[in-house]
This record gives sequence, C-alpha cells and structure tokens, in this order.
Amino acid sequence: MSAPSHRRLALVLGALAGIGPFSIDMYLPALPALGASLGASPGAVQGTLAIYFLGLACGQVVYGPLADRYGRRGPLFAGLGLYTVAAVACALAPDIQALTVARLVQALGGCAGMVIARAVVRDVTDERGSVHLMAQIMLVMGVAPIVAPMVGGAVLPVFGWRGIFWLLAAYGATMFTVIALFLPESLPLERRRRGGVAEVAGVWRGLLGNRRFMGHALTGGFIIGGMFAYISGSPFVFMELHGVSAGQFGFYFGANALGIMVTGQVVGRLAQRVAPARLLPVVLWVPLLSGLTLVFVTATGIGGFATLLVALFGYIAMIGAVMPLTTALGMGPHGAVAGSASALMGTLQFGIGAGVGAILGALQDGTAVPMAAVIAGCGLAGWTARRVLAR
Repeated sequence: MSAPSHRRLALVLGALAGIGPFSIDMYLPALPALGASLGASPGAVQGTLAIYFLGLACGQVVYGPLADRYGRRGPLFAGLGLYTVAAVACALAPDIQALTVARLVQALGGCAGMVIARAVVRDVTDERGSVHLMAQIMLVMGVAPIVAPMVGGAVLPVFGWRGIFWLLAAYGATMFTVIALFLPESLPLERRRRGGVAEVAGVWRGLLGNRRFMGHALTGGFIIGGMFAYISGSPFVFMELHGVSAGQFGFYFGANALGIMVTGQVVGRLAQRVAPARLLPVVLWVPLLSGLTLVFVTATGIGGFATLLVALFGYIAMIGAVMPLTTALGMGPHGAVAGSASALMGTLQFGIGAGVGAILGALQDGTAVPMAAVIAGCGLAGWTARRVLAR
C-alpha cells in the first residue's frame, strides 16, 4: 500500500477523528423522541450523553499503549469493530439502561480513531507539519457539528431515533473499509515498544511529569472544556431564554463550527512562517477575552443576544487554532511514544469535558450566567496552563 498524500490522509484521519462529534451531535435532535419511546426521564436520557463522554475519556488510555506496541492499524480495526457492533446494540436497545450500556461501549470503540489519528500525524510529520496537517483534519472534523444535527433531524421523522444509530453503525463499517484500503501502517516494526506494563507505567509517569507536554495538553483540554460547556448549555440559553427556534439554533451551531474550520486553516498557513510556540500565546488571548465578555454580557444584559453570539463565536472559533497548536507542541518531542502521548492528551481533554459538564449542571440557576462563567473559567485556565507550565 503506497503512502497517501497529505490531502487524502487529512480526509481519512478527519473522518476517523470525526466519529466522536458525529456520534454526539447526530442524535441530539432525537433526545426527546428517544425518551418518549423508552419511557425514560430527561435526566436518564441526558445520561446517555454523559456516559459517552466518560467512555471517550477512559477508552483512550487503553488504545495509546496498544498502538505503540502493535502498530496503528490493529488497534484501530478493533476499535472500529467494537464501535460498529455497539451502534447496532444501541439501535436495538429495549430500554434506557441497555442503551446507556451500549453507548458506553460505543464510546470505548469510537475513541480509537481519535487517539490513533493524532499518533499518525506525529508519525508522518514534524512540528510545523503537524500543525498544518492537524489544521486540515480540523477542517474535515468541522463538518461534523454542521452536518450531524441536520442529518439526525432528517433521519428522525422517517426512520425514528433507532435509524440514527443504524446510520452510525454504517459509518463505523464504512470507516473500517476505508482504513483497510487507504491508511497504511505508519509505525514500522523497529519503532514499536516491546515492554510490558512496567514500561507503559514508566511512559505515563514521564509524560505526566513533563511540564511542556502537560502544559500544552492542559491548555488544549481546558479550552476544549469551554466547548463542552457550550454544547451542554447553549440549547437552554438559546431556545429557552432567547426564544431561538430549533432551525435557528442549528444555524448558530453551524456558524460556530464554520469558525473552527476557518481559524484552523488560517493557523495552519501561519505556522509555516511563524513558530507554533510564538503563535499559541497570541491565539489564547481570544478565548480568554471572549469568555470574560460572555460573563459581562450575561450578568448585566448589556449588549444583548447579539453580543453574546459574537463572544461565543470568538471563543468557539479559536478552538480550530488552539487544538492543532497544542497537539503539535505537546506531542512534538514524543514521537517514540506518540500513541501513549495522544491517549493521555485525549483522556485529559474529555476528562476535563466531563468535569465541566458536572460543574455546569450543579451551577444551573435558570440564567445564562453559569454557562458563561464556566466558559470564561476554561479560557482563563487554558491561558494560565500555558503560561505556568509550557512557557
């Protein structure tokens, strides 16, 4: 199998990494119908989303060391197979408890693509090249939040909520075939890790104790944590507090996703001329100031809904710049353990995301202030992590 071009590689890896967003966003329009069909409370239905985040956070710990020991393709095939079978189980679930378990297993399979996509990028590029390729992957991934809710909304009235999971099962099976045909192994035998559990533990200790790696991993994790707060809080803030219709909400959601795509391409080009380590501290000011603006607007009402939209766009769009930069800078020196580094980075990101969701739920007071405060806190934490640990 010949080495793929960077464009084709970006398409394949973007589709792989997009499994997570597609599996979350596609069934959001079906949550009320799902609850009614299974006789489940809104809290139990929301639990199927929370358990998916938990599975994404925990599963990555396993795939990283496996990918460093056995290569990228084997663990990826295992994960995609598990994801596809679990999606079928979701489609056939007789009750909310079975669906919750199946969603957990689906996440444990689907996160393989997220871990291994980052590891493959590190295998085939240097630091600047990683930013450029990651930006291209973000372009492909950015399509998911735009398209997935629309696809879910179109499938729902025709095939019901179960049809959405059948479609996700088809997605998993298709990606299995695409990997078999178009993604060659990027980790040769001579570069694979041969140690056992003790060596894996040593690698993790080394990464956790590395200020540069942890600084960039936490920077990206906190910034993306703000996006999780946005995903969790924006339906209530937009539709309940500001009277936005479901169709308009999809438009605003898609506009922010488009912002991620655009900023990713801009920073990918800039990184060819400016060192990523110089770009990141400049970029991080935007989510920090946008988050603080959100708190001011929601607390005082000054500027109204329009200013809230602009501040949210400023924060969410910059994720397209922050993620390629933090991934390249954090993983750059760790090519020999790229799978484990990618896994730890992903686990931190989704672990922070799960924590953010719990904090937002505890702070809910019927206003937009909790969402704004959590987003601002994530922006500040990301800015601080870079300055204190990775500077």
